Amino acid sequence: MADTTGTAFDVVVLGGGSGGYAAALRAAELGMTVALVEADKVGGTCLHRGCIPTKAILHSSELAQGARESEQFGVHMTLEKIDMAGVNAYKDGVIGRLYKGLQGLIKSRKIEVVNGWGRLVAPDTVEVDGRRLTGKNIVLGTGSYARSLPGLEIGGRVITSDQALDLDHVPSSAIILGGGVIGSEFASAWKGFGVDVTIIEALPHLVPNEDEALSKAFERAYRKRGIKFNLGVRFAGVTQDESGVHVTLEDGKTFDAELLLVAVGRGPSTKDLGYEEQGVPMDRGFVLTNERLHTGVGNIYAVGDIVPGLQLAHRGFQQGIFVAEEIAGLNPPVIVESGIPRVTYSDPEVASVGLTEAKAKETYGADAVQVLEYNLGGNGKSQILATQGFVKLVRQKDGPVVGVHMIGARVGELIGEGQLIVNWEAYPEDVAQLVHAHPTQNEAIGEAFLALAGKPLHAHN
Repeated sequence: MADTTGTAFDVVVLGGGSGGYAAALRAAELGMTVALVEADKVGGTCLHRGCIPTKAILHSSELAQGARESEQFGVHMTLEKIDMAGVNAYKDGVIGRLYKGLQGLIKSRKIEVVNGWGRLVAPDTVEVDGRRLTGKNIVLGTGSYARSLPGLEIGGRVITSDQALDLDHVPSSAIILGGGVIGSEFASAWKGFGVDVTIIEALPHLVPNEDEALSKAFERAYRKRGIKFNLGVRFAGVTQDESGVHVTLEDGKTFDAELLLVAVGRGPSTKDLGYEEQGVPMDRGFVLTNERLHTGVGNIYAVGDIVPGLQLAHRGFQQGIFVAEEIAGLNPPVIVESGIPRVTYSDPEVASVGLTEAKAKETYGADAVQVLEYNLGGNGKSQILATQGFVKLVRQKDGPVVGVHMIGARVGELIGEGQLIVNWEAYPEDVAQLVHAHPTQNEAIGEAFLALAGKPLHAHN
């Protein structure tokens, strides 16, 4: 075993975000000595500048929206104001409690946290502020940053999600550049706070990586909420002055607002970290690995947002666990990217796992795919919640289910069952036998599978 009092470890993890700290925790649990290098705070983007704070703000927004819409439920409420200082205090409190818990967990597993900017200086060595940490195994997990577009400077009234999470006031209006997950979530939150929101998306649909049926339903829902959007035309430029921002598109259209939020995705944080100098294979800043997350150099692995694919915290968690078990010789099963669930935490929520209808037809052939949609209008709990949407199932004809896609309030809480169905390659007939509690939204999955199995209850066949 390595000497934990010195600088030699079984595993040195560079980056303390979701993927990195998961690798560190699992490796320590398996009896390895671990150093975890982090320049900022352990927990990374997800805990401090991503998943957790955005969902806290979305919850505050949901309460505000609920107050405005309460009359339809026979409750008369008046929304006095949005207190952003209070919203931020609530958000920061959530982050603080989770951060404290994570620190305690890391300490209890005797992981040495090394604070500072780490750099790979040899295939088995990370240098942090002059201190060299050698590891029998190295795990790269340096995460991602909020990207911009070439020539688009961040500053003043042009912000990224990092600044948007700490606004001290509710803007009167905002333009959001990018209609993917991040842009759509901020649009939902800000609209709930009463902001006049416009989304600019260069692709033909909002949430463009989702099944097209979900994207179209999502656009209808946003239109109904009064969230404006312009699709299929690229951003050309922006100017800003004391009155706000002035955005121009390539077709000449212009939009004005108080702020411009740039939400065009996240780039890998790999610059000047010594990766290329040590021969780690790279492509446009991403670290390339094989299916077992090995880089092909020494005993260097990579996890999380720096590895091409879905940039999701739960993917990072799973990859971190996988790499620790791989190092320990447990030969864990390879992570199937299409089997990772995806959720947009907006109003309505979008949740999916597996292949879209288009991807399934491309993979198996148009005639070899069967699709079914179950409308939430037939679901009692959805009627109680006054939400609209549907569950869409994609299966190989006479074969297993390969995709589960949902839109509606709170459907993100249902995707766990969808993940089990897809990853266990279940047949509709298998799922149709399972009993779903009534009245729940979860029951919508059961109803959809009854229909797909040819024995619908509250749905038309």
